[in-house]
Amino acid sequence: MLTNADIGELLWAAGRDEPGHRGRALERASRAARFWPEEAHQLVDGGRSLTELRAVGPWVAAKIHGWLDDPPPVPEPEETRSGFLTYAEVRRTLNADPRWEADPCGDLQVHTTFSDGSQPLPDMVEEARSRGRSYVAITDHSQTLTIANGMTSDELADEGEVIDAIDRRFEEDGDPFRVLRSIEVDVFADGTLDMDDASLAGLDLVLGAFHSKLRSTADETERYVAALRQPRLHILAHPKARMYGRRVGLVADWRRVFAEAARLGKALELDATVWRQDLNVEMAGLARAEGVRWFSIGSDAHSASELEFLSFGMATAALARIPRERILNYRPIEFVRSWAQAMPATLHDRS
Repeated sequence: MLTNADIGELLWAAGRDEPGHRGRALERASRAARFWPEEAHQLVDGGRSLTELRAVGPWVAAKIHGWLDDPPPVPEPEETRSGFLTYAEVRRTLNADPRWEADPCGDLQVHTTFSDGSQPLPDMVEEARSRGRSYVAITDHSQTLTIANGMTSDELADEGEVIDAIDRRFEEDGDPFRVLRSIEVDVFADGTLDMDDASLAGLDLVLGAFHSKLRSTADETERYVAALRQPRLHILAHPKARMYGRRVGLVADWRRVFAEAARLGKALELDATVWRQDLNVEMAGLARAEGVRWFSIGSDAHSASELEFLSFGMATAALARIPRERILNYRPIEFVRSWAQAMPATLHDRS
């Protein structure tokens, strides 16, 4: 039986052969298939219309019906579209073990209008709280990433004051929800970080991420190792830097990178944005097998609706067989803060 992932590839291939608006409709439906909450064949089996699905009109629905009735060979996805979960797979995985969503859990990557998010910080905090999160890390971008309106040190300090005020209000109201003062800081080509030490020292969490030379085919192992050895870096964010349909991500000796993360006690992120899913199931499983002790999950939400993406990271962790006790999000906020504070304050050596 064809899955939504299969149908997405068939739609993509059909869209490339169909001219004009019909081709664009097929490509839109192909991308939308990642979000369909149920397998298309389940709707058909239940006597429901495929037009219930996002981006599926009568003409596209007829195409899908034909494939379900007489399944054609499914083309192998291009590498830039390989290894991504669909929302139907996510729901099926999490429904099989409801504890992933029922257990208290924070969100460790969220953006606001302090950088490239579309909604103000208080709105994102309230939405995360209303979704049942235990806490949220606000991780706006650092100064060099001007395309994402990255923050200067002064702007980072201003954001911290807003967060402190919100936390004081929660404390006064007897509400246990809290906000972590955090950042997604750029990692330069030599592994150094895009903010001065004094600015980073006052934060609860520092996520480091690569945002330049992302289509490089050179071996970037040393860049990763150098980043992990930065004392202020706690979490390596979206490590491979891949993007659905656009780039496969960076090349490295991943066993060595994961071994270094394990040695230093650093965390690796499962970026849950549907278009990133980075680490994916295969690489997350390899990291676990190589001894990485800590993982984090971030929705990487830039709007309130994208906070739902956290479920993609939960499903990735479940399928990679990562125990919840090794995922920072499932630890109390006091543990997360003390874990980060325990990181050495000097540059890690090569021993």
